[in-house]
Amino acid sequence: MSETTEGRTGAGAKDNGAARPAVQAIDRAVAILKCFSPRHPEMGISDIARATGLSTSTTHRILASMQANGLVRQTAQRRYALGPLLVQLARSGAFPTTLRDAALGAMRELRAIVDETVGLHELLPGNERAVIDQVESHHALRRTYTELGVPIPLVYGAPGKAMLAFLSRPVAEELLAGTIDAVTPATITDPDRLRVELEGIRERGYALSYSERTPGIRTVAAPVFDHESGVAGSISVSAPESRMPENRMFELGPVVVRTAGEVSEVLGCSGG
Repeated sequence: MSETTEGRTGAGAKDNGAARPAVQAIDRAVAILKCFSPRHPEMGISDIARATGLSTSTTHRILASMQANGLVRQTAQRRYALGPLLVQLARSGAFPTTLRDAALGAMRELRAIVDETVGLHELLPGNERAVIDQVESHHALRRTYTELGVPIPLVYGAPGKAMLAFLSRPVAEELLAGTIDAVTPATITDPDRLRVELEGIRERGYALSYSERTPGIRTVAAPVFDHESGVAGSISVSAPESRMPENRMFELGPVVVRTAGEVSEVLGCSGG
């Protein structure tokens, strides 16, 4: 028995040792891919070596392998650019192209965990938001969104506040400078109070709403980010006040943040 275990351990150690150079090669290839950007669509070997900290000979060797696999291509000027395989993958339909496509699976999983209505909210070009989809709770008494596609100011409700907290400060201040009308008795209309709340949202990663936009409904929401780490929208969990005491809201917060992070990753946000 001990001989068999030792033999397996020895083989495993050998496999791990062999795997390390392969993992290192992948890490280096990824570092090279990250060098390319709209500002640097083409780069020479020396440029890439400086940007990655690799030697010129190592950079040349890795680029040759990447070129053979379509990850990079060589231009007429003998510089390097992103390769055809990446273009093929991007255009194959393997990557979700919309926020809804990226989020729906994760929303269903979240609903299965919490059994409350999960909403998807998109940031609109005018810095408003709109509900674009939902996965409803199975409870007879539940939150149901009826205003899909209707623009809503970001200052109202947890989904909007989750986005507002992570927009640039000048944009957020511009939105806070306008008049905030009370749409329910609990609506926060004081900009200074909202500023304090936005700081808290940035620290913990999620927003809370105590019936601030819809009477009798409490909501927890977290922002979703795109491939440029910009705000794309938010994911929310909403329920009647009777099923959403404050302690449950704080329990759900990290769960919603995790789901929003999964959607952000699908959209290409690295989280860095």
